[in-house]
Formats: sequence, C-alpha cells, structure tokens
Amino acid sequence: MEKRPFVAKEKLEEIVREYPTPFHLYDEKGIRENAVKLKEAFAWNKGFREYFAVKATPNPFILKLLKDYGCGMDCSSLTELMMSESTGFSGPDIMFSSNNTPADEYRYAEKLGAIINLDDITHIDFLEESIGYIPETISCRYNPGGLFKISTDIMDNPGDAKYGMTTEQIFEAYKILKNKGAKKFGIHAFLASNTVTNEYYPFLAKVLFELAVKLEKETGADIAFINLSGGIGIPYHPDQEPNDIYVIGEGVRKVYEEVLVPAGMGDVAIYTELGRFMLGPYGGLVTTAVHEKHTHKEYIGVDACAVNLMRPAMYGAYHHITVMGKEEAACDHKYDVVGSLCENNDKFAVDRMLPEISKGDLLFIHDTGAHGYAMGYNYNGKLKSAELLLEEDGSVQMIRRAETPKDYFATFDFCDIL
Repeated sequence: MEKRPFVAKEKLEEIVREYPTPFHLYDEKGIRENAVKLKEAFAWNKGFREYFAVKATPNPFILKLLKDYGCGMDCSSLTELMMSESTGFSGPDIMFSSNNTPADEYRYAEKLGAIINLDDITHIDFLEESIGYIPETISCRYNPGGLFKISTDIMDNPGDAKYGMTTEQIFEAYKILKNKGAKKFGIHAFLASNTVTNEYYPFLAKVLFELAVKLEKETGADIAFINLSGGIGIPYHPDQEPNDIYVIGEGVRKVYEEVLVPAGMGDVAIYTELGRFMLGPYGGLVTTAVHEKHTHKEYIGVDACAVNLMRPAMYGAYHHITVMGKEEAACDHKYDVVGSLCENNDKFAVDRMLPEISKGDLLFIHDTGAHGYAMGYNYNGKLKSAELLLEEDGSVQMIRRAETPKDYFATFDFCDIL
C-alpha cells in the first residue's frame, strides 16, 4: 500500500506561511468518512455505540466532530471527564474506564452520570465508599490472563497486563454488585493492541459473548452491553494491508448470532472504544529539515522532536515519512531523522531510505492522529506544538495553539520568573 499525505505540498506550504512548523494537522474529511464507515459496519446492532478513547486525541474540536456521528466518550481521568463535559457529553454518553482511580475522580464521574467501568474487584468497596452507593448500571473489566492467540499467532499477553479482573473475580464481582443494587451490567476487555487483522474483533467477541452467557446464567445479572474496547489497529507500514471495518463488523455479527441470540440475549448492545482506528491515519506531524550532519552516519535534524511524537523514541515505533514534493524521487539516501532532545533515542527514523533531503524541506510524518500530540511532554523545556484542522472546504483552523514559555512557567505562578 502506498502512503500519501492527505494534503498537497502547495497547500502545506500555504499553511506553513501562517503556522510555523512543527504542528499536527488533522484531516476532517477523512475523520468524518471513517466515522460513517464504523456506524455502517455495526448498524446491525440496535444499541451499537462508539465510545471514542479521549486519551488518543484529547481535543474538544475533535470530540465535537465525533459527536455529530453519535459517538460517546471513553475517559480515563478527571481532566478527560471535564473536557467531555465541556463539549456537551454527559450521563451514558461517557464511559469512565480508569485504573487505580482516586476517589475524587469516581465522584466526578458519578456527578456526570457516566457509566463506570471497574478495573478490579477491590474497587467495588472503594467506589461505594467514594460515592455512597453502587450505580444501577455498571461495567467490569475482564482479563482472562495467559497469551491471547488467534490460531498460532500471539496477539498480545493479557497475563502481563495490569488491567482487569480474572475469570473467578468477575463472577464474584457481579454477584457482589447485584447484591448491592446494580441492575444493568456491562463487560469490557482489551486483550491486544493495534492488531492489523480482521479476525481480532470477532475472536474477542466470541470470548466475551460466551462469558456473558455464563455470567447471566450463573449470577442472574442482566447483561446490557458488551464493550469490545479498542485494539483495531492501523497500517503504520506501507506494506501492511489495512483492516476492513465492514468485514470486522460482519464477523462480530456472525458470532453474536451464534452465541448470544440462541441464549436469549439478542438485545445486548455492542460498544466499541476506538482511538487509533478513528483518528490515527487522519493526522500527520509536519516538520521542517533544519540541519544535516555527516559523521558516522547521515543525520537530518528537524524542528520537531519526541516532545511532539514520542512513539518512535518510546516504542521504537515506525512512522512513515514523506518528503513533500519528492514523492516520486528515488529513496536512495540512508538517514537517521532526529530531533533536538538531549536523548539519543530522539529519532523519528533510523537508517531510513528516503529521497535526498535538503534544509528547508517539509517532512510529513504519517499516522500521528492518535497517540501523537496526546503523549507529548516538556522534557528539556521543549514546548508542545499547535494542532490544526484541515477542514472539508480546504480551510485550516487552529484547534490548539502552540505552547509558549509563559505556559511552561505558568505553574510557578507563586514566584517571579517571567
């Protein structure tokens, strides 16, 4: 698969004249089209709803855009709850899936009427102590442990993850919650990250649907919804075949009709909690080549760094790079593309074959629409960049300004610095 930026070089040069690099640019048209596809893929389920993972791209402009398609919000912190509330979400529009949760965050979620998704059986008593009761609608997060495999392929290692309850614990949790007044129950699980296969969701669905049947039978709990969470990935590498959300939706439907419908549970709503799939391909980090270095290797220094996109530094993750205007040129130069942090892992690419890069060239780093800006930080006193939205009509809106030194020093408001 060939990776092409969603913006042309001429348009990007126009944008750069107003907004200096680096910045994250999002594609409104692509985001909207993808949201429609997801809804269509799961239209067979009357109660279907996508709860967008706010942590992936926490920007109110993005949240409002997704609201147009009936999306709810999945939050994992107080500030994500506050952002969702300020954007018009409340009550069952919000799923609160946190872990090691402070009491004040449970209280805020309860105030909003959010659906609380408990990560651990011990959180039942903690929640009750925090808000004074157990909500009538509540969810529990499940972790079966071991390795998660599809055929012989290992997808991930849930047994090594800190999230969720064991099989024994979730049965006990439902009984306890039911005795404490809960009436409607949900099941949630996240067993593998960034899977690029159409088989993951149907396989996960079968695990959760079979669990749901046993839980309802053995505990008497009314299972209202099953949250398949995230895990549907995107093709970061150009040679990867992207997931087909229609094939995935149909695969889940078949398992639903095989497992839930015969058990008299054909009214269970299906929820998803997608961040990367919803936004990842529809964002790019735009940066300018500002230096070149010729030592033991060939280096291209850009004005972005791991502060703007930390996935390559943190995980060794691959992000495709397009040198704007040189899409047809031969990739006959080997470079490390690096930022300016005082860390040797501050590299967007290592030994990457690219066209010859000159100072002043614009580089488009693909697939930063999710877990890009969101994972930024301020090491070395570096400042986070702006976020821009390329609107459907071709205009550009700044949806978050770049940080300034004043922002960096704002938490020292008790002393004179600036």
